[in-house]
Amino acid sequence: MMPGIPLQERGEKAAAAAASAPRRGRGGAVSIALSGVSKRFDDIVALEPVDLTIKGGSFLAIVGPSGCGKSTLLRIIAGLIAPSSGALTLPGHAVGAFVFQEAALLPWRNVQANAELVMELENIPKAERVKRARHALAQVGLEGFERRYPHQLSGGMKMRLSLARAMALRPDFLLLDEPLAAVDELTRDQLQDELLALCRSSGVTAVLVTHNVYEAVYLADQVVVMSARPGRVIDRFDVPFGDDRAPELRSSPEFVSLAAAVSASLRKGRVDD
Repeated sequence: MMPGIPLQERGEKAAAAAASAPRRGRGGAVSIALSGVSKRFDDIVALEPVDLTIKGGSFLAIVGPSGCGKSTLLRIIAGLIAPSSGALTLPGHAVGAFVFQEAALLPWRNVQANAELVMELENIPKAERVKRARHALAQVGLEGFERRYPHQLSGGMKMRLSLARAMALRPDFLLLDEPLAAVDELTRDQLQDELLALCRSSGVTAVLVTHNVYEAVYLADQVVVMSARPGRVIDRFDVPFGDDRAPELRSSPEFVSLAAAVSASLRKGRVDD
């Protein structure tokens, strides 16, 4: 058994640390705008023109059938691929961080070194890397595990480390491609609470791709529904639950009703291959 405090207690401490951290506020947060953004791969149209405005400091969730272009859209925002048409508008100084479904940790580097990796690639000085990584690890509940290696971590802890690595960059916007898909339901609920507290406290603009409607509604300020390929936006739902969301929200009539409406829209936009 690994030494340290229990998983649930670690999660509660991490969420409390994030929630009590100084808020950057949303006034100066980075907004993201997509205008007529489409993507074609040879003869396959992955995305029809998409128009989206993501307010600075807000949390947007994108749901849609498999293969509808959700992840393609996320990669266009990240600058990993170029759109075939349309325009992406981001401030030139904006720093983005990407969290993938797989934690993508280097097995020969310990937790501290993995948390420093992207900063190392960005040529951030060693002393600053160490300071930022330790702070980010504490935020996600991994303080005390700096010398552990990926094979010694649970699935939830690996994803916490992936998130810490991203947050150590001090990003203006955070792109999340189904980061919680591989963990069990209890851990997923805990990580949702921690992720929400972390995003709110930092003021980061967040964009999440997920297949889980309940996750989308719990985390987001707005949920966008996409159709089957070629992907297009078919519905938008504003989420009225505010910044502070307790776990009990998931069972409230208002939450269940909104999740049902998003699910109905998702079914409407899905077509059989």
